[in-house]
Amino acid sequence: MASSSPTAETLAVVDALYRYAAGIDLRDQDLLASSLAEDAISDFRPTAAKAGFEYPVLQGRDTLVSALSASLAGIDTTHTVSNPRVWLEGDTARMEALVEAQHVLQDDHSRHYMMKNCYDVDLSRNGEVWVIQRVIVDNVWRNGDLSVFAGV
Repeated sequence: MASSSPTAETLAVVDALYRYAAGIDLRDQDLLASSLAEDAISDFRPTAAKAGFEYPVLQGRDTLVSALSASLAGIDTTHTVSNPRVWLEGDTARMEALVEAQHVLQDDHSRHYMMKNCYDVDLSRNGEVWVIQRVIVDNVWRNGDLSVFAGV
């Protein structure tokens, strides 16, 4: 696939990841769902392995929305997307981006777990918007209290 310069189309691709992150942070299940293909796949295993725990590959929009909502209950998050690089090929795209994810307990913001992750994302056009088909999340660095990530 050929790399493209920043255009309205590349920004529309990146918007899928913005909707994904904002849907998580705002606890907006409809916004999160709007970022995902019906058969979307999320693979968080590389990041989980580096932190010392297991996390299954999730498949299907409804499964992802439900699992993310449940696993982050009791946790406030902020996800910051940066350095997106997009390759377009017709109605498909590939994107790499860095995502910084801060996690704090809702009842104790003095404890945190912060991660800087590399996202490798395959997307497809769904009408007027782009949606995530597959995302692999790999960790670059992390710090803080891992028990916060577990909501305890």
